[in-house]
Amino acid sequence: MTTLPRPTITLTADDARRIALRAQGLLGAPDRRAGVRGVLRHLGAVQLDTISVLARSHELVPYARLGAVRRTTVEDAYWKDTHAFEYWSHAACLLPVEEWPHFAFRRRAYRNRPHWNHELPDGVYEQVVKQLRTEGPLTATELGGAKRTSEWWDWSGTKVAVERALMYGEVVCVERRGWKRVYDLAERAVPTALLHDELDDAECLRRLVRLAGDSLGVGTRSDIADYHRLRGEQVDAVLADSGLVPVEVAGWGKPAWADPAALATPPRGRHRTTLLSPFDSLIWERARTERIFGFTHRLEAYTPKPKRVYGYFAMPVLAGGRLVGRVDPAREGRTLVARQVTLDGPRAAPAVAQALLEAATWVNCTNVRVERVDDPALRGQLTAELARALG
Repeated sequence: MTTLPRPTITLTADDARRIALRAQGLLGAPDRRAGVRGVLRHLGAVQLDTISVLARSHELVPYARLGAVRRTTVEDAYWKDTHAFEYWSHAACLLPVEEWPHFAFRRRAYRNRPHWNHELPDGVYEQVVKQLRTEGPLTATELGGAKRTSEWWDWSGTKVAVERALMYGEVVCVERRGWKRVYDLAERAVPTALLHDELDDAECLRRLVRLAGDSLGVGTRSDIADYHRLRGEQVDAVLADSGLVPVEVAGWGKPAWADPAALATPPRGRHRTTLLSPFDSLIWERARTERIFGFTHRLEAYTPKPKRVYGYFAMPVLAGGRLVGRVDPAREGRTLVARQVTLDGPRAAPAVAQALLEAATWVNCTNVRVERVDDPALRGQLTAELARALG
């Protein structure tokens, strides 16, 4: 077992919070020149999800950091000229294409996997690869159909084969068309210099642990493992050689590691005020969110409606480096509807109003309507803030 050095640096809880915000691109001036691709490289992973309320999660993430980025600009930044690839990281994620070699360990694991949830009929894999080679890029429908029945889980043999080829690294998603993946051979899409599996598992893991530490700024072992969904023993094997620095964070009660560059200069600058996707990497790990912000966050989209507390797609509101409320949004024509709003006291109202108005402008809404505020005493203040801003 590797003996890790003892921490010589102690951070306050506020230090750690500000370091995390800066590492996630939510404190300080946004890097608009680098744009959406810069956000992706900075975060290392942007989670994908099918839910679209204001926009899909992979669009909400750069919006939270850069402001009103055109949605076509977002799509082009990810998929045009293969600047990113889709793969299993924290979950289904967009990843910078430069990191393709460092997921060789996971591709090897998939190739050696003995059991799968879906059976792969004989010969279908080879047929799909042959068809992509001669006719691609193609969607699963164009390859022969994605499903056997209308049930979402009942994939056709073609869909099983092409998704297996994606996991193996033989196929990549080169764009999304109506949210359907468009597949092509990796050899045509991934730059030749990156298209290899030469790195051994230890080198891959060391890189991903370091990337996670850099993207988090500071984190516990479980924070770092969760970022790219590594096992604890995988993190333990490479943590000492990752370049991350052991630190102690007051109140955390667990060992932590930090990006040394994050410790070199104190985090300063303007805080973003924005709605956050529930799948944003700032808050996607519940225990970390509670530890850093004292804020319990849970997606309730898959919770039966009578049991929901905050709403279908409740989006935390970030302001002043704190999570100050939640908004469950919807759209009706040119109106952004706040179906349910939770405010962390009266001081949160101006920030929540600002976040709602900016989001409305981004999605081409000209009005904001508030339906329910959990604390009725704060409803008047929130609607007054909105009315003042709307003029």
